[in-house]
Amino acid sequence: MEQSVENAMQNLGPLITIADHWWAYLALLAVIGFMLVLDLGVFHRKPHTVSFKEATDWSIIWIMISMLFNLGLYIWVKQQFIEYPELAKRFAGEFLAGYVVEKSLAVDNIFVIAVIFSYFAIPAHLQHRVLFYGILGAILFRALFIALGSWLMQYHWVMYLFGAFLILTGIKLFKQPDESKSPGDNFFVKWVTKRFPATPDLQGSKFFVKSDSGKWLVTPLFLALIVVEFTDIVFAVDSVPAIFAITKEPFIVFSSNMFAILGLRSMYFMLGGLMPMFTYLKYGLGLILIFVGLKMAWLNDAFGGKFPISWSLGIIGTILLLSMVASVMVKPKQSN
Repeated sequence: MEQSVENAMQNLGPLITIADHWWAYLALLAVIGFMLVLDLGVFHRKPHTVSFKEATDWSIIWIMISMLFNLGLYIWVKQQFIEYPELAKRFAGEFLAGYVVEKSLAVDNIFVIAVIFSYFAIPAHLQHRVLFYGILGAILFRALFIALGSWLMQYHWVMYLFGAFLILTGIKLFKQPDESKSPGDNFFVKWVTKRFPATPDLQGSKFFVKSDSGKWLVTPLFLALIVVEFTDIVFAVDSVPAIFAITKEPFIVFSSNMFAILGLRSMYFMLGGLMPMFTYLKYGLGLILIFVGLKMAWLNDAFGGKFPISWSLGIIGTILLLSMVASVMVKPKQSN
């Protein structure tokens, strides 16, 4: 049966195509839009400091919504492709694996966002506003990246190129220093701060203000937003190919990526203060990138076209668990 599924994928290409199932993409975007409006327009309408409990509750809510979507995906695919009963189980597994990979890689993004907020002196009660609009930009850029990736994946040699890139990125994480560089040293930050006339201080929750001379100025809040958006683009270069290593189905790539992004803000407020505890997590993330790179460049071919998704989930979960346990149990040596 598994072979018949593989034949279907090879003969038909992506099964949930935009042309035939445009309404599925439209429905997904409608759900995402509704949740974002509900999030900012109802639950977080007034700027406030997000507590650990509130962030944890929202993290659980986003995870539950993602898993409900995955259940709905399983039921829909099972009814839509009756001749391939194993396809629903496979797609649900691929969504879960892609979701876990994206969530894992977002941890490194959280480190960088925390440094950005510190550099621009963004108070805790305004950070949610920056992250909300950052998510809107991330959705747009991820959609563009996924569309480009779907087109490129038509060429088999691209898989080897993406695989090699992920392996090299994973190795780079091992050599990355523990101390984060100041965003002020980044060429993009220097370019932005030179070309956008900004107010010296924050102006409440405003991104733009008009000076006494009538000239529009940006605020440090807007500068922080731009840098957060640029950071997400950089991280998308890693995360999007990583999910394509798990599935070639664009709808699975898009949906798992979007649902993982939606929970990024609550994940930031929940884990932001705890991240220094997980000193070995970056090595776990590096191993995950190396694994998905090997999967894309070699393991899929070695296993007859598709590395078992259950094995992928097990390996990724084990790497994450061991890196977190090692962070708690083994303390790094302090340099003199």
